[in-house]
This record gives sequence, C-alpha cells and structure tokens, in this order.
Amino acid sequence: MKIIITVFLVGFSLTCAKAQTNLDSLLGIWQDDSQIDSNRIKAYYDYIYKGFLYNNPDTAFTMTEELVQFTEENQYPNYKRKLGDLRNMQGISFHLSGNYPKSIEYYQRSVKIQNEIGNKQGAARPLSNIGYTYFTLGNNVMALEYYQRGLKINKEIGKKRGYAINLINIGLVYADQHDYTEALSYYERSLKINEEIENKQEIVNCLTNIGVVHADQGNYTEALDYYERSLKIGQEIGAKRRVALSLNNIGLIYADQANYHLALDYYLRSIKIREEVGDKNGIAASSGNIGLVYKEQGVFNDAIAECSKSFNLSKEIGSLGQQKKACSCLYEAYKGLGKGIEALTYLEKMLVIEDSLNAQETGKKLLQMEFQKQVLIDSVANVEKERLVEEEHEEEVKQKNRTRNGLLITGGFFVLLAGGFYARWRFVKKAKAVVEYEKDRSENLLLNILPAEIAEELKAKGSADARDFDIVSILFTDFKGFTAASEKLSAQELVAEINVCFEAFDGIITKYNIEKIKTIGDAYMAAGGLPVPFEDSIKNTLFAALEMQAFISKRKIEMDHKGLPAFEMRVGVHTGPVVAGIVGVKKFQYDIWGDTVNTASRMESSGEVGKVNISQATYEMLKNNPDFTFESRGKIEAKGKGELEMYFVSRSLGLG
Repeated sequence: MKIIITVFLVGFSLTCAKAQTNLDSLLGIWQDDSQIDSNRIKAYYDYIYKGFLYNNPDTAFTMTEELVQFTEENQYPNYKRKLGDLRNMQGISFHLSGNYPKSIEYYQRSVKIQNEIGNKQGAARPLSNIGYTYFTLGNNVMALEYYQRGLKINKEIGKKRGYAINLINIGLVYADQHDYTEALSYYERSLKINEEIENKQEIVNCLTNIGVVHADQGNYTEALDYYERSLKIGQEIGAKRRVALSLNNIGLIYADQANYHLALDYYLRSIKIREEVGDKNGIAASSGNIGLVYKEQGVFNDAIAECSKSFNLSKEIGSLGQQKKACSCLYEAYKGLGKGIEALTYLEKMLVIEDSLNAQETGKKLLQMEFQKQVLIDSVANVEKERLVEEEHEEEVKQKNRTRNGLLITGGFFVLLAGGFYARWRFVKKAKAVVEYEKDRSENLLLNILPAEIAEELKAKGSADARDFDIVSILFTDFKGFTAASEKLSAQELVAEINVCFEAFDGIITKYNIEKIKTIGDAYMAAGGLPVPFEDSIKNTLFAALEMQAFISKRKIEMDHKGLPAFEMRVGVHTGPVVAGIVGVKKFQYDIWGDTVNTASRMESSGEVGKVNISQATYEMLKNNPDFTFESRGKIEAKGKGELEMYFVSRSLGLG
C-alpha cells in the first residue's frame, strides 16, 4: 500500500501556459531595478521555488546562491528571515540531488539564522526537513528527534498546521518500524487537528495513511472506510492525484480479497485520472496492478500488455520497485502461456533489479558513515586552519619585536622560529594522529560491517563471493515501549538506553558465536550458522535469544525501581536456507536474503513480550534437545504467510 508522506519538501505543481506566465511575471519583477529590494527578492525566491527547485535542483542551488549574495549585500529590514528561508531551500536542493550531508549542513545553517532572530516558525521548517533527511537515510532515531523538535516549536507558537504535519511525519516513522499502534495514534491526532482547522488537503493524507495501516494489518473493512472517506473529500476539493491514489488503494483491497471484478473497476478509474494529470509514476503503478488482476484471472495476453506498459514506463522514470513488480508479472504471465524463454528473460531482469534495489538500500544505510567520514576530513582542515592562524599571530609578534631593538629582534627571531617549528610539529603530530585514527577506524568499521572471514577475503581479493547456506537460524528482536520511553527521555538518553541494550546483545551473540547482521531502528537482527557453519548453531541461537530476553527483563526491573521508562521486547527465530554476501562496491554490507528472513521476521511480529517465539522448522530440529522446553501455540496467522505453527521456547528447569 502506498503511503502519502507529508513533509515540508512540498513544491508547487505548475502546468500549462498560466504557470509559465506566472514565472515570467516573477522573473520580470526580479529584473526590474525600480522595484524595492524585498519585493525583488521575494519574486526571485518564488521564481526559483516554483520553476526550478523540484525539476532542476542543481540549477536552483546556483540561482539561490546568487540570491543569497544579493540579500546579504542589500540588507533591508528583516532580510535575515529571508536568508534563513534561502538556506532551507538550498538544503532541499541538495536533498533532491541525493547529497544528504550537504542538505543537513544547509538546513542547520537555516536553523541557526532563524534562531538568531527569534523566528521559531522559520526554525521549525528546516528542523523537520532534517528529520525527513534522516528518515530517508533509514535513521529513524534521529528522524524522530528532529521531528519532535519541530513538533515542540509548532506547539509553543500555536501553529496548528505545522504541528499536524509533524504528527503525521512521526506517524510515518512508526509505520516504517511496523509499530502500527503508535503510527495510528499520531495519524489520528493529526487528523483531529486538521479537521479543526478545516485543512482538507491534509485530512485526505491522514485518512489515506490510517487506511494504509489498517490494510497492512489485514483490517480491510476499516481500511476501506478510511479510503472511501479520503476519496470523497479528495473529490470535493478537486485533488485529482489524491483521488486517483484513493481509487488505486481501494482496488488493492479488493485485489487482496480476490474480488478481481471490483479491483479492476477501481484500477481503471484510477488510471484514467492519472493519465489526465500526467502522473507517470501513478500510471506505471496502476498499469502494473491491472496486469496483475488479468494474470490472476488467467487472461495472460492482457496481463502482458499492461505489465509491459508498466515496465517500460517505470524504466523511463527510474522506478526500480515498480520495474521489479512488472517483471514478476511478466514472468508469471509468459510462464502461464507456456513461453519459457520469454518468462526466463523477465526472471533474469527481475533478479538484476533485486540486486540494484539491495545495493541502493545498502548505499542509503552507509551514507551516514560517509557523512561521519566527511566530518573527520573537515576536522583535519580545521587543524590546518588553526595552524595558519597561529603562524600569522606569531609573525605579528615577530614584527613588533623587530621594532624594539636589535638584540630583542635576534632573540625574538629565534623564539618565534622555535614557536613556528613547535606549531608545525604539533600540526604534523595532530595530522598523523588523525591519519592513524582514520586507518584504525576504517579497520574497525570493516569488522563492524563484515564478519572477520569475509573481511579478510575482501582485503585479499578485493571482492567476496556470495554463498548459499542450507541451515541458518535467523533471530529478530523488537522493543515495545519505545514510544513511551521516547516521550519521557531526551534524545541522548533514549539513544544511550538503546545502546546499553545493543551492547549487551553484541556481547551475548559473541559468546554464542552468532553473527550480527544489522540493526534497524530499535530492531536487532542476527544469524547463527554463518559465515562458517557449526554443529550447535541452532541451539546457540536459541540460547542467545533467551539470554537477550532475560537481559531486557532484568533491565526493566532495574529501571522500574529507579522510576525510569524501560523497554520490553519480542524475539522470534526461524531456521532455513539463505543466501549471504556483500552488496555494493564502494559502499558494501554483509547481508542475507531469502524467505527464511521474512519468516523469521514474522516469528518476531507474531510473538509476545517477554517470550521467544520460534517456527516449526526450528522446533523440529531441537524438539528432542533436553536443554529446552517448548510450548505449542498452534497455528497463528502471519502477515503474507497464512497460518504457521509456532512455539514458545524456554530453558529447561535446572539449567543455568
């Protein structure tokens, strides 16, 4: 299901001759020297924002820099407020170009300027944009911190619209973490405020997102109700793109329920509107959905026609996710017609696209590491800058000493020379320390990202081969109470508490020879049996899971005694085959793929707080092991998997 992301990175949709006329008018004001500076600056700002920012962000940045210089040179009253807006727009341009470290830098410049002049509302916008940038990078902890800061400001100054947008953005972070209870809470609070201020555009967004959450949980009746409410209001305000989205989402519900006749009806209504407004991404999605309906109905030729349209259009606009979906449809349709060669062609394309998506996701996660590296490089530059300042100062002292007397000049010369050598020595020492630090940091980062065996192979060969593993136990954890803790703790305290838990987990998996794969927000993923398989990997994975759960339970008791918020946790384990390897070239990560990973995730989400939930596959391999006691849960509905046999596991009595 598609989610509408409401952020401050929202531009104008300018179409037809009227839009061009508006742009020409704005440019004319900017070029008219007889106009007052504030009017000219506002006109050029709007000209850049409406005409270039979202279509050509690099050009927009260059034009904005010209406007920054003009604004600083012509300091009309309240010029700094506009200067802060310009820095925010430059941050947006870098974000749209994919240069996230630079976007954050310019957003922070904007925040600093707005804070200096006491413009709280102006500071709230770039703060929220920083949150969105971290959300884009997959860093939900930092995204929440900045969204909450924007939320606090908008609440203080009584800006209900901004406050409501912050709420929906925070809801999106929780939805991304599959914490649907919290996501719904924030969406509903945003909906209430938007209804109070009669902001129908955002009401449509809220209703859509609430519908998405219900649909993702299989609550189709509730999802349909919210989608239909969103559709009705969208039609009232003439928001064609949102109407098309609502129609498409309703179609998805009916398709999930195998009501293909109704699904097709809504898809066709949706694509008609999307073609009217020229929404290529929407057309590609709707065509793909129509093709899938035809495929399910066995009308394979029609399925091929629609999915080919979706594939070609999504390729044109660079949508890898939609290309993958279209390739899957074409593979199944050609296979249904008995055309094996054509089917194989699209299967191969789908696998290539999957690799690209994995590399893209890995690159996003490692952008933060690149950002930290840039910070370190900047620190070296600062050391050099400090050295030059010191030398400059010493030269001034030297000149003063020369004017005093010859003897002091001679003595001062040697003193200053010694000082210069000392400063140079100190700089070289600092630079060498930085280089050594960076070298050690690179080694440590490599070992943090990759298992030791894979790291050695990578250093020796420059690459590492992907491997198939027949039996790997995947462990997932997820905190409950994260939201409650985030509201009571500062961002630093919250991150520190997560770090305490994850450090303990790192020690536990090291103890049991389990490989850490990654952390995702407040979730932790590990695997037993790779990169080097060993006999007790399944048993050790369960020991690790139980010990993690015991740590969290003990930690909660300690925190409760102190009157501090604490986490509770679900843990899930599943065992089966996976593929493991490095994705990316410069930006790499050791990761695992396969249905085993998805099933393990379902074991966690279908578990209970304080318990370790395992699959039947894991149970079958250890059911006779005296170290464990198993409690059958019967068949439990798991999203996307149907009903699965599940078991709670605990240590047998008498064991340490």
